[in-house]
Amino acid sequence: MEPHITTHALAAVRSKRLGFSLNALAISFALILGLLPDAAHAQSTVSAQVNIAAQSLNSALLQLGQQTDIQIYYLPETVANLRAPAVSGTLTAEQALARLLRGTNIDVRWKGNTVSLSAPAATTELEPVVVTGSRDLPPAYAGGQVARAGRLGMLGNKDVMDTPFSQTSYTNKTIQDQQAQTIQDVLSNDPSIVTKQNSASDEDGSINIRGFPTTFASGAGSLNGLTGMAPLRAPDMDYIERVEVLKGPNALLNGMAASGASGPGGSYNLVTKQADDEPLTELTTRYDSRSQLGAHLDVGRRFGAENRFGIRFNGAYRKGDTPVDPISAEVGSAAINLDYRGERVRISADVAHQSNDANPQVIQQLAVTNLGFVPQAPDAGTSLNPAWSKQHSRLTLGMVQGEVDVTDNITAYAAIGKQKLDFFLIGPSQPTLRDTSGTYGWNSAEYSRYAYDVLSMQGGLRAKATTGPVDHALSLNLSQSRMETGSAETQIPYTGTTNLYNPVFGSAPFLADPGDPSTSSKSRVSSTAIADTLSILDERIQFTAGIRYQEVQGTNFDMATGAETSNYDSDAWTPALGLIVKPRENVSLYANYIENLQRGAIVGPSYSNSGEVFSPYVSKQYETGVKVDWGTVTTTLAAFQIAQPNTISIDGPAGGLPALALDGEVRNRGIELSAYGEITPGVRLMGGVTLLDSRQTKTKDGLYDGHREAGAPAVRAVLGGEWDTPFMQGLTLTGRIIYSGDQVVSSNNEHLKLPAWTTVDLGARYVLDSPWNKQPVTLRFNVDNVFGKNYWSGTNNRYIQLGSPRTFRLSATFAF
Repeated sequence: MEPHITTHALAAVRSKRLGFSLNALAISFALILGLLPDAAHAQSTVSAQVNIAAQSLNSALLQLGQQTDIQIYYLPETVANLRAPAVSGTLTAEQALARLLRGTNIDVRWKGNTVSLSAPAATTELEPVVVTGSRDLPPAYAGGQVARAGRLGMLGNKDVMDTPFSQTSYTNKTIQDQQAQTIQDVLSNDPSIVTKQNSASDEDGSINIRGFPTTFASGAGSLNGLTGMAPLRAPDMDYIERVEVLKGPNALLNGMAASGASGPGGSYNLVTKQADDEPLTELTTRYDSRSQLGAHLDVGRRFGAENRFGIRFNGAYRKGDTPVDPISAEVGSAAINLDYRGERVRISADVAHQSNDANPQVIQQLAVTNLGFVPQAPDAGTSLNPAWSKQHSRLTLGMVQGEVDVTDNITAYAAIGKQKLDFFLIGPSQPTLRDTSGTYGWNSAEYSRYAYDVLSMQGGLRAKATTGPVDHALSLNLSQSRMETGSAETQIPYTGTTNLYNPVFGSAPFLADPGDPSTSSKSRVSSTAIADTLSILDERIQFTAGIRYQEVQGTNFDMATGAETSNYDSDAWTPALGLIVKPRENVSLYANYIENLQRGAIVGPSYSNSGEVFSPYVSKQYETGVKVDWGTVTTTLAAFQIAQPNTISIDGPAGGLPALALDGEVRNRGIELSAYGEITPGVRLMGGVTLLDSRQTKTKDGLYDGHREAGAPAVRAVLGGEWDTPFMQGLTLTGRIIYSGDQVVSSNNEHLKLPAWTTVDLGARYVLDSPWNKQPVTLRFNVDNVFGKNYWSGTNNRYIQLGSPRTFRLSATFAF
């Protein structure tokens, strides 16, 4: 009979079953056998909010491991037929465990944050065990809001202290407790990211990382490590376990997306939910202002010998009036994950579907002409779109991935995924702000249909080897992504004007359905990468070197005739170097140099040179920093510089369209300070500050040298906190302050700016035992933008986005 281990047990166990590194395996053996001293940052004496219902002792121990980040080893017969009492409150792991074991006579042996349980007469020595979790998901750090590690592209999961880049992995606890509905809600916690979203139904919002914009439709995000497979519209968070953010260029680590885009400011990876060994059934009911009602069902089970087969289903639906009057929205998602974990083989499959229907349109965006200043933001709770406008989207994706332990030191992996997006928009063609008194208008109306079809695949090897005193972690990755886009449009003359502060719209024009989209572009990205992480002195010094060869092919078509209008075929080598030096066990000094390849821009219809295709260009980053794990709080200080070829808008003749040109480069220099963890028992924090100097350099004749780049605030700060109240057991109060400095609107006019803004979010949650099944019930109440601040949230060169209004969110989660 093999021993049991809680879901937060060490990942380094039985390599022949899970394929983890030999170094991690050695550490696990040593901890189990007591050959190492106590862990440097033991969690057993750190207080945490514990809420465990009366149940079987086995189930209670699993929940204790999840809630306190300790590892518990025991043989199944040690706890067989034993019951545990209900335990709740702010307790250390030792205190909570003692209450669960009261009266059982079970022997307890602590070693750091690892504890072994045995019957009084037991002499059986613990051997390598099987982790009761379906995959190598790194455990959460103290406080539970951020994980200790995250996926580093082709290098796999890496502990934050062993990562020569800036990385943050937000856990499902953060997603649930903040009642996050889209990825923008989660990324708002990061001081280096500006989100542009007016409400939770705004699936078209974009993000800006380290001063560089990226959109969901570009396919720059990953799903379970497969580049380009993150949903092309704002992904629903109900089927997402973690949101992992990697800052800076990442061509070596992830390669380019199918569209040829790969944001130089950073990327994100979404981890889908997968079944745990403990059965899960949770129902969450929701209310959002103004009258959005919804529910979310989360069910997970494992079956078969050693729980090798797993299934996890998540379904969510909400409908009603949004915080923006008079917009109503109907949003739904359904996702299922199937997985198998054998001794040497692990396979998982995901299928997900999202839908979003809004009337009027949710997008609160305006183009800006050459104004002297941007007028004050209107009421963020008022729609800037006419009541007859609409938006509609349907997205379906599926992917399969697998790993095989070829030997104890070599793991082969492969993944393939496909997604399809269809959406349409009906409304005025690009409303434009026309004067400083708030007048905006349009000259036409459109009915536009769009279609995206993405196929992405990758495969590779990860291997461990030793040459003398040097350990090697070798990685080989081959990938290919394809994207086909299409559009169809009906556009008619339709002139109208109104005002930001009292928008009044005319009657709806007749817009015929343009029919199925015609192919507008096809792109294919293929790449091969190899990397090696060399380490010495028990991984105190680590050096990573790698290079990726990428080929980019693209073809554009006339949508009316289907004729080819332009094409290109280019390739490039993109290297990366990373260094980690640990002068102390809890301190990592790091530096990196990494490049990024991005397909050149295709000039859009809002410019006079529409259709022109720019050659692919390379961006480069230099970064250095220090990470310190203080035990229950981790801090990171980073300094970086990223340079990227720049596109600039050149004014055309009076009344004419501007032209887009490739001119000089954008050079972003910044300093980031971030922190997360539990600063004292029951008090958690997460946030930081980013100072960013985004400038244009090397422009023609120096015309714009030194000018600030659009959409990059010089200062952005986020500070979030949680407090488990001592005066009411189970009650936690939360808060968050976000400050964003002013932003330049246009790359060729640094005097046209959006003013700085500050918002305050407050919330509370209360955990109690259900009176009918003794399972926990969690009540959550959040208010975003408590003081109803009206503000322009961000800009992407001549386009400004209205910020989010005050929003109430209330939910109740029931466990069964």
